[in-house]
Amino acid sequence: MLVRADRVSLTGAHGLLLPPTSLTAEDGCLTLVHGEPGVGVTALGLALAGRIKPTTGTVTTDAGGDLRELVAVVDAPGVSEPDEALPLKVVAGEELALAHRPAGKEDVARWLSAHDAAPFAGSRFENLEPALRTRLLAALAAERRGVRMLVLDAPDRHTSEVASWTAVAEEHARRGLAVVVLAATTPSSTLPYPAARIGSADQPEPVRLLVPAETDGPRADGVPASSTEAAGSEGDSEA
Repeated sequence: MLVRADRVSLTGAHGLLLPPTSLTAEDGCLTLVHGEPGVGVTALGLALAGRIKPTTGTVTTDAGGDLRELVAVVDAPGVSEPDEALPLKVVAGEELALAHRPAGKEDVARWLSAHDAAPFAGSRFENLEPALRTRLLAALAAERRGVRMLVLDAPDRHTSEVASWTAVAEEHARRGLAVVVLAATTPSSTLPYPAARIGSADQPEPVRLLVPAETDGPRADGVPASSTEAAGSEGDSEA
């Protein structure tokens, strides 16, 4: 699946929320986006997910479906972030129910156990470590039937450890999902890959982390897959 935002802008009651921005997201790829903290970053995420209509520009996909069913926005402030006072088991149950998955008490316990989170079932969500928070919310969003793209909204607002949320994004991209991460507080110089910029139309290509078999496309490390095959490398696939 390919999702393309073409010069998307959003204007609210009090002025411009999102200046014209273009970017591309694709199956098996990670797209990093960098912008100033504030509603503009979340506005872009909601536009990518078909939750709000851009004032100008377009968001299109070649998947032929409804973006609201294809794209999940993860932990968006004031939109999809969980109630911080709820215990993890309640948040997980609500998310599983939203995904139309079994969400009874035992189902939730099994899910948390399978994701190495059983000891935290009764913990208030606000007390979870940021890395665990992002990992579980992304995994729960990925449970939704039909979802092919995740938008992680400003996971860096919870932690300065870039590697913690980057690892989550990379994991889901390697599983074949399109993944967009909206970074708001991390300096662009410390991001692990070139980032698209809020307010720009000239953007870097998404970083491919899953290379289909028999492709000549670039790997995440920039080495064409065909080169490693010719050299007999053990790492001819990032899948």
